[in-house]
Amino acid sequence: MIPLSAYVALSAVLFMTGLAGVLIRRNFIIVLMSVEIMLNAANINLVAFSQHLDSMAGQMAALFVIAIAAGEAAVGLAIIIVVFRGNIATNVDQINLLKW
Repeated sequence: MIPLSAYVALSAVLFMTGLAGVLIRRNFIIVLMSVEIMLNAANINLVAFSQHLDSMAGQMAALFVIAIAAGEAAVGLAIIIVVFRGNIATNVDQINLLKW
């Protein structure tokens, strides 16, 4: 059986990778993928602790997070498509269209 610390370490590595992607990269798609990686790291933690504590609450919360992540990805990709079709910018720093 894999110990809980291995799951927590994997989750920490994934979360730090996603955080670095959000902070360093400025491309829309890379930032969106990095946010998804961070949500998956949270899901790994939820499921691992749920298994460790013999509870289904963490697994149900992970299912809600997956559903919210799907909606976030759909809305994020729709915004990216609108911005790319308008030839406004491909860089997050160059966008001020959504302020208004």
